[in-house]
Amino acid sequence: MIAFPGRMPLQIGFERIELNRILDLYGRMVAAGQWRDYAMDFEKDAALFSAFRRSAERPEVRIEKRPALHARQGMWTLFGEAGQVLKRGHELPGVLAPIERRLLKIVED
Repeated sequence: MIAFPGRMPLQIGFERIELNRILDLYGRMVAAGQWRDYAMDFEKDAALFSAFRRSAERPEVRIEKRPALHARQGMWTLFGEAGQVLKRGHELPGVLAPIERRLLKIVED
């Protein structure tokens, strides 16, 4: 989210290219039968995308964008179902890599 210099945004959001990347992955996981539902939450200091196997469960994964951590460990974090940190980074594609690896299938000749 873009803010004027010296002013903090009221909430953090995903930029269009970031959201396109996340929703593309979500669509491929739905097509593979892994995910069925998602939720987004926009807070003052973070934007969250949660993906669910079933809507009544805890999210299987949670992708978090926290710009305040950009200079330190990276503003992107991938959390697992139990809340454990699976991956942190400065770039979204690298943080999404563990999920995208699940979509790869070994092809035999």
